Amino acid sequence: MTENPDNRSMSMKSFDIEKNSFDIIEREIGEHTYIHEFEWNIVRRVIHATADFDFASKEKLLFNNDPIKSGFQAIENKGTIITDVEMVRAGISQNSLSKLNLKCICKISDSNIINESKKHNKTRAQTAMRNLAQEMNGGIIVIGNAPTALHEVISMINEKITIPSLVIGVPVGFVSAVESKIELSKSGIPHITNIGRKGGSSVASSITNALMLLYLHKTK
Repeated sequence: MTENPDNRSMSMKSFDIEKNSFDIIEREIGEHTYIHEFEWNIVRRVIHATADFDFASKEKLLFNNDPIKSGFQAIENKGTIITDVEMVRAGISQNSLSKLNLKCICKISDSNIINESKKHNKTRAQTAMRNLAQEMNGGIIVIGNAPTALHEVISMINEKITIPSLVIGVPVGFVSAVESKIELSKSGIPHITNIGRKGGSSVASSITNALMLLYLHKTK
């Protein structure tokens, strides 16, 4: 089957735009404090997704307890990627998931989760995380919107209910977002987070996408 030349042209244009964007980021950032190349690649992709240079300075990303190595191990072992909300799941590259043969799931909209959350007076995000304890083992947890999901995951790990390989915890907001990230930053869990109100779906999914791309390039 012959590839459509228009598709090749569009692909090259997308590549050029991304490359030019990265060049602008490198030029405008100049000196930065990320010594590890893989860490900087992740930060740069977050800035590319958000156009927010604070992620390299004021609300910088934190890489604690060897998270990239743990993330690579999860990918190698075909661990499940679990997201707090559908917006995060939608932002994670289907192409990379397919190449790596990884599963990405989110249960926040599941009718059983909705009913159970009402019954126990908990948020849907909390209930969804609690219901995915088995799938979390050896997997990657990606939280961009729900601080309650992050608190629940940390509680589950402390209770020894589940042992994920990596937690990407960057919930956005004014209520409990900062506190949940501080709690994560003090834990022994391999994690990527930031301390501050900023975060969100695009931040969480771009960190995940960067991690998968790094793994793909590493294993070429």
